[in-house]
Amino acid sequence: MPKYQDHHLYHVHNRGAHQSTVFRRPHHYRKCIGLLRKYSEQYQVTLVAFCLMPNHYDLIVRQEANGSVSRFLQTTFNAFVQYFNVMEKHSGTLFQGPAKSNSIDKEEYLLQLIRNVHLNPVAEKMVRNAAEWEFSDCSVWGSASGDFAGKLIRDAWFSDGKDYLRFLEECQPGDIPQPAT
Repeated sequence: MPKYQDHHLYHVHNRGAHQSTVFRRPHHYRKCIGLLRKYSEQYQVTLVAFCLMPNHYDLIVRQEANGSVSRFLQTTFNAFVQYFNVMEKHSGTLFQGPAKSNSIDKEEYLLQLIRNVHLNPVAEKMVRNAAEWEFSDCSVWGSASGDFAGKLIRDAWFSDGKDYLRFLEECQPGDIPQPAT
């Protein structure tokens, strides 16, 4: 895994071993989301955007001062695998090796990644619009108010949550809006 740096953003993703289903039941998703939130605070990692899909996950994270994305991922997914193994009477590998990550160094790339993460369930025909998928934070991004990790990013590019949701619905691959003024 690459060395993570403070105040940098990363796209982190992983699949089930042999592309198998990792999140089989709603409580699997909910448990993993709870662990993500718990350990992001413990390891000073901001969870900017996320989506859990049946056979993989995508996270956009930011390592804060003295934080550790590596420890956050290791602790979160070790805890999830232990939970899964007990609940499903499973043993052996659950994920396809260590998580992969890419550094995000351009705002346009960040926006494109967040859009792709949120549109994943739509692309897989699991829901008609991204905010319907309860195992991502898209509905939070689309909310009228509230404080969430991606709010500053969203508000730099969109007038409000409805504007962001319109962007998701209307966006064609490669389209990137200009920052809101």
